[in-house]
Amino acid sequence: MLLNLKYLREKKGLSQSELARAVGMTQQAINKYENQSTEPDIDTLKKLAAYFGTSIDFLVGNTDIERKYEAVTKSDLNAEELMMMEAYRDSEPKYRDILLDLIRKLNGKNE
Repeated sequence: MLLNLKYLREKKGLSQSELARAVGMTQQAINKYENQSTEPDIDTLKKLAAYFGTSIDFLVGNTDIERKYEAVTKSDLNAEELMMMEAYRDSEPKYRDILLDLIRKLNGKNE
């Protein structure tokens, strides 16, 4: 069950056909996944998760954390960076976007 596929597709402003072309599937397959009339195999899940930069868990609705976690060990971060990372991860998704936008603006990277 791909509970978040339609959300991710619409967030990127893609039609079902555009997504299908981008990941090498048919529009009909995307439609069936979104309408939960069929379930994709693990290779398809991996492909979709990679395309959207998310996890399979988010695609299937097991988590509300949209971004794919990258492995970070505490030894990779100083105390201030660790505090910021933990605060970010504890934030609601809508606030994460605000935090990222603020950091980009402060660094002169208005993407």
